[in-house]
Amino acid sequence: MTDAIAERTPAIRVRGLQKSFKKLHVLRGVDFEVAPGSIFALLGSNGAGKTTVVKILSTLLRADAGTANVNGFDIATQSAEVRETISLTGQFAAVDEALSGRENLVLVARLRHLPAPGSVADDLLERFSLTEAGARKVTTYSGGMRRRLDIAMSLIGSPQLIVLDEPTTGLDPEARIAVWRTIKQLADGGTTVLLTTQYLDEAEQLADRIAILHEGRIIVNGTLAELRGLLPPAKVEYVEQQPTLEDVFLAVVGQRHGAE
Repeated sequence: MTDAIAERTPAIRVRGLQKSFKKLHVLRGVDFEVAPGSIFALLGSNGAGKTTVVKILSTLLRADAGTANVNGFDIATQSAEVRETISLTGQFAAVDEALSGRENLVLVARLRHLPAPGSVADDLLERFSLTEAGARKVTTYSGGMRRRLDIAMSLIGSPQLIVLDEPTTGLDPEARIAVWRTIKQLADGGTTVLLTTQYLDEAEQLADRIAILHEGRIIVNGTLAELRGLLPPAKVEYVEQQPTLEDVFLAVVGQRHGAE
């Protein structure tokens, strides 16, 4: 991530975000910022509160306390403006299996009132390496192809920010790598990406910055190098070995459990 990106107004700024469901405190004061044009990974175990953060930032859920700005708009008072500048891809591909891949894209382009929806669909099919499969029913697509189509649909209208909530859940290794390649291309093209995941290698491969959400709070936030610096390097047969993100995650989460 360049210095120019870092100096610009954050694409996302979150301060003191809290959310409870009856007696269950899901978010207990979450703070983080995401630089425009970067990939930010929100990492955490199941139930850590990742999807709740996503829903609040996407204006699908109201926070109990705290503030958040997305692309310069307040999520509480300017929700319509927020929705116009973002796109959300959930954990399961939201595609119509009765239609072909191209028909799905054309439908969304028409719903967004874009000119030449057929051209929009064809451009995205080519960009996501789906041209040959474009005329086929989505029921014939593999899991990785459906996910790529889902992300392609999310890009119609050129959103400034795309939110990917556990985008590779259930995919095989080859499909995961294909989706990773797509996500990197999005950021290279200037799109800001907020990625939630429970896969440590996914965050290692993709993210400019990584935040670990544990029991409703961000307990560490930094680049991969900064997170690795939290632990001393292991030495095996006099050869220095850098700690993996898995080592860092288990260490910081374990320290929190020990402190409680």
